[in-house]
Amino acid sequence: MKPFKQMTVLGVGLIGASLAQSCRQRNLVQTIVGFGRNGDNLQKAQELNIIDTGSTDLQTAVEGSDLIVLCTPVGVLAKRVQEMIPFLQRGCLITDAGSVKGGMVEAIDALMPDSIDYVGAHPIAGGEQSGLDASSEHLLTGAKCIITPTANTRKKALQRVTEFWTAVGMKIVTMDAHEHDMVFGALSHLPHVVAYALMNTVANVKTENHQDILSMSGGGLKDITRIASSDPVMWRDICLENKRPVVKLIDQFQNALENIKTLIEEDQADALQETFANANGHRGKLVETNT
Repeated sequence: MKPFKQMTVLGVGLIGASLAQSCRQRNLVQTIVGFGRNGDNLQKAQELNIIDTGSTDLQTAVEGSDLIVLCTPVGVLAKRVQEMIPFLQRGCLITDAGSVKGGMVEAIDALMPDSIDYVGAHPIAGGEQSGLDASSEHLLTGAKCIITPTANTRKKALQRVTEFWTAVGMKIVTMDAHEHDMVFGALSHLPHVVAYALMNTVANVKTENHQDILSMSGGGLKDITRIASSDPVMWRDICLENKRPVVKLIDQFQNALENIKTLIEEDQADALQETFANANGHRGKLVETNT
């Protein structure tokens, strides 16, 4: 892959900083510019040699760049693109790291002038920790990256974005943007909603002698609610941006819970065991496909 002259990363957090480090390690770009609202964070990233320079001014950050990577919360991605377009040079390529695609990709596509290309992407990496301090040059290596071209995506732009995320060390999967939102609504967004709801439910349980039961928990609750430590603002935006799939999946999950509730109420031991065994088998397949 021919290196980019200058890459601007909007949002130097977990994914943005990890991407910048990987690009520097692999010599994929000559200059890395960071953009964000927190000047201290940008200064720290510069001191750590994650970026070459940073700015809280969008025009300053994007001028002269031939690659823009949007790593800001999904709720503001389209707005940021609209704001930056007047300052972008001809031939600039835009991609992103957003975990919601359908409506956002359509909105950004509609903003594109003929001289600039956008190709949506979603690197499947990270965890419950967020921010610059949690970043790593190895975070993206070996992970999947979903690329979501549309009917408006030019072949050369798709090729360049695919080459870029591949060069970062990721495994590429191409998918329709709306199909992506249902798939990852199930694989990621619903589990986060469930973890938040479960944590709140358990934390609010009180007994006559114990007003705070969390201190008595074993490792199981900690394991199953690990992702409830994820950034609430980020997950607020994800749920609202992917509203229809998330709501549909919550309905399906509630139906599954109601079924288990009924089996318990009616003492249907065999059916309850079968339900749990099915889940056990699905969990085994999940572990097998991710090792």
